[in-house]
Parts: sequence; C-alpha cells; structure tokens
Amino acid sequence: QVQLVESGGGLVQPGGSLRLSCAPSGSIFSIYAMGWYRQAPGKQREFVASISATGSTNYVDSMKGRFTISRDNAKNTVDLQMNSLKPEDTAVYYCNADVHLAGSGGRDTYWGQGTQVTVSS
Repeated sequence: QVQLVESGGGLVQPGGSLRLSCAPSGSIFSIYAMGWYRQAPGKQREFVASISATGSTNYVDSMKGRFTISRDNAKNTVDLQMNSLKPEDTAVYYCNADVHLAGSGGRDTYWGQGTQVTVSS
C-alpha cells in the first residue's frame, strides 16, 4: 500500500556531512509524523529525530545541533541533514511515516528499507 524509499547514504569522513531523503509513495491521504531511526551493527534500532505534520521536531539529545530534520508536506518527503558526523553515527538509517491511508481511511506506520551511513577515515 505504502512504500518509503530512502536515499543519500554513503561513506563520509569524520566531520563531514550527509543529507538523507525519504520519499513515500502509494495510497496516501495524508501523513502525520515522520521520523528517522538508525541501527548500528549489533545494536537495537534507536530513535534519531521526528517531525510532526505542523513542523514540530524532536531529537535525541546526542544529535541536537548536528542533525536537522525537515519535511515538504506538498511532496510528502522528509530529509535528515547530518553535520559533524562521527564514526559512532555509522548505522543503517530508516525513515518511518505515520500514514492516513487513502481509500480505506485507515492509519498505519510504515518503514523504509534503510540506507547505510558509514563515517570513517
């Protein structure tokens, strides 16, 4: 019904920047909150940042000031600008979206397939 496709991951040196993007498609009437999570090798998936439909944002404390989440409601996309990257930011980054479905009118949360971010010299 709904697919989320992330892009923008890759290899970057410590101190560098990357911008992740997430583009949902499918039977979407509207999207409530959107967010980014990450999962490092051997660790559980953890919250990174979220943004409501009205633009209110939340960040995990360790990423405040380095990461910025933004969304384009016209395109239903969400981005994550990541600056001053550290090796410990290495992980697979996942986008999620709380979707009000078209047609059925139901509501569900969807996840992307993830994009790898590697911070290494």
